[in-house]
This record gives sequence, structure tokens and C-alpha cells, in this order.
Amino acid sequence: MVGTVLILGGNGRFGRNAAEAFWNAGWRIRLFDRAKDDLTQAAQGADVIVNGWNPAYTDWAAMVPSLTEQVIAAARASGATVIVPGNVYVFGKDAPDHFGPDTAHGATNPLGRTRIEMEAAYRASGVPVILLRAGDFLDTAASGNWFDLQMAPTLRKGVLTYPGNPDAPHAWAYLPDLARAAVALAERRADLPRFADITFPGFTLTGREMAVLCGKVLGRPVRIRRMAWWPLRLVSPVWRMGAKLLEMRYLWDKPHHLSRDGFDGLLPGFVETDVTEALALAIAPVLNATTDQPKQDHAAQGQATAA
Repeated sequence: MVGTVLILGGNGRFGRNAAEAFWNAGWRIRLFDRAKDDLTQAAQGADVIVNGWNPAYTDWAAMVPSLTEQVIAAARASGATVIVPGNVYVFGKDAPDHFGPDTAHGATNPLGRTRIEMEAAYRASGVPVILLRAGDFLDTAASGNWFDLQMAPTLRKGVLTYPGNPDAPHAWAYLPDLARAAVALAERRADLPRFADITFPGFTLTGREMAVLCGKVLGRPVRIRRMAWWPLRLVSPVWRMGAKLLEMRYLWDKPHHLSRDGFDGLLPGFVETDVTEALALAIAPVLNATTDQPKQDHAAQGQATAA
């Protein structure tokens, strides 16, 4: 069941991949331009709204509630289903390792609470919502996520810089796969509950397992180096982004994986990209980047986020 999809944040990580996946599946694509478009008008006639907006961490508390209200209002006026890329920030330090639709949203830190309140607003809105929850992103472009900004650049020297416990399983999502799953769920939207909380299983890897796979991609051994967090602690009193990044550090040390429960039942034929191929495609744009090429300060803008 294809139709028209309105993409919010089409230049962002999820939005860009979603636009490509919907296009490839035969949907009519509208890309929202915040500089000139009215959201309610742009949503008229749309069957699906993909909310790819993701403000900087430091702006979440101020902007996420307002953006959520705008998307809900547009969906209510148009009758469209909203697709929201969820993340694992809603789960606190004491959550079980198995993250699924029934896992309590127990985060107490400000970023986690903002996401909990955002999801609660969607759930209470009455508009049809597909919340597709995923772990950290692997992208086909150097888009400022944790992998390409912090972890992969040192692969030039045979080193994977890892932010946490290298023996703790960690959830990852290859963005083209996540976007394809969003399309497949959109095409089944009539069969889903009004608020569908669906976890995307993706890949679960320890840091050591990721280093081995990176070595396979590069054809040489890759060793692990722990990322130093102390510089962030030093600057966090004057650099708000540093404090926000430190808020989420626990997820790098907490073992976790995303449940397959529900996902396989809805999309039993879904085939994910081989993990080694996904890593190869994520590594390539980082290592192919020239050192004298101007680079946007993604970290300062809060782009090293999971959603």
C-alpha cells in the first residue's frame, strides 16, 4: 500500500535514508522545507509523515515538545500516520539488558526524560504512530554519528576508538535497513495498532567483535582503544554539549540488545544487510575523507546522537 510521504528533516541521517527508501519503493516523496513551508499545509494529502527532525542535544528540552505538538497537529489535520525513529534513551541504567516494547521507560536523566515525554505525547495523541526504535546508527555517509565521528577515524591507524566497555553488547542499526523497515511498516499501517512501538533488532556487537569485523573489512588487525571521557568532564561546566554527552555515557557500558519480538512477526521476510558489508559501507566515507576538507562541527551541534 504505497502513497505519499512527507519527510521532515530530509537532509538528516534518518530523513535522508528514509526518503531514498520510500522513493525506491515507489512512493511519492515530499521534502519539507522549514524555511518556507507550512507543516499543516504540506501534510495535506500525505499518507505518512516521517519525523526525521532531531535538534541538538542542548535544544531538546526547549524544542522537542514544540516539534512534537506540530507533527501531531499536522497528522491530526491530514489523517496521516507518523513514523518516529525512536532510540534507547528512554531506558535507564537499571533496565534489563533486553530492550523491547514492554520494557519500562525508567530513564531519569534529562535527555531520557525528554524522549519519554515525547513518546507519551504521541501515544496519547490518538493519531496513528509507528515508533521504530533502534540503537546507534551506522550510515553510508559521514553524518556525524558516534561511529563515523568518534570511533572510525582512527581505523586509519588500525585502531577502533571505543566509548565504553569493549565487552558489553551494544545495539546498532544500519540506516538503510532501518529505513527499509520503516517503508515496509508504512505499507502495513492499516494492520497496526494506533500506537505501534516496534523495536528494530539490527546488530548487537561488543566493541571487540566490532574491531574484528573492521579488521576483516580493512584486511589487517584492528585493536581497541578506550575513548577518553575526562576531556568532556573538564569542559562540561562551560560546554553544555559535553555535559549532555556525559549524560548518555552509561549506554556504552550497559550491555543491551533490542528485541526481535514483534518485528519478525510483522516483517517475517525482512533481510538485513550482512553486518560486515554494513560496516564496510560505514567505514568507507570516513577513511576516504581528505584531511584538508572543511568539516562541520557535528559534535557541537549534537549530531552524535542515536536518533
